[in-house]
Amino acid sequence: MKVLLKEDVDNLGFAGEVHHVADGFGRNFLLPKGLAVSATPGMMKQAEVWRKKAETRREEIRAEFEALAAKVSGVRLAFTARAGENGKLYGSITTAQVADEMNQTLGTEIDRRKVGIEPLRQLGEHKVVVRLSGEFQPELTVVITSEEEDVATEAVVEAAADIDEAEPAVEEPAEA
Repeated sequence: MKVLLKEDVDNLGFAGEVHHVADGFGRNFLLPKGLAVSATPGMMKQAEVWRKKAETRREEIRAEFEALAAKVSGVRLAFTARAGENGKLYGSITTAQVADEMNQTLGTEIDRRKVGIEPLRQLGEHKVVVRLSGEFQPELTVVITSEEEDVATEAVVEAAADIDEAEPAVEEPAEA
């Protein structure tokens, strides 16, 4: 079946292009969703209009992705999690957690499926790729520290503060 794409379709083509697709894919997916129409001579005249609209839309989206990639690139996200002695986490840091933290930090709305990692199960620094589009894939850093380290660090800081606050006991000389 020959179809004329009305919109850009991932892994198939751009708006205004004519493609030969399987009959079921065309009839059951592309046509009902309004992504394509049957490639008839009358529709071929509209192809140029759709092609121009799609081109301007792609340019706008490209500019948005470029700005978003600049914003995401180089960001450091910090997580704390419980871990064993060898640095292996008792759970994992998932793509949803990374996406939520990134969205909260940057004020963006990036879907968790765009975050390209397997769940992180080790302490330390991890590079994470955010797949905004085929062209824009900025990288950010996720730092995972142990909760025990944070608790120990806080305890040392509090102990030092307590020592500073404590006033030295001054003994008065006993009069005999």
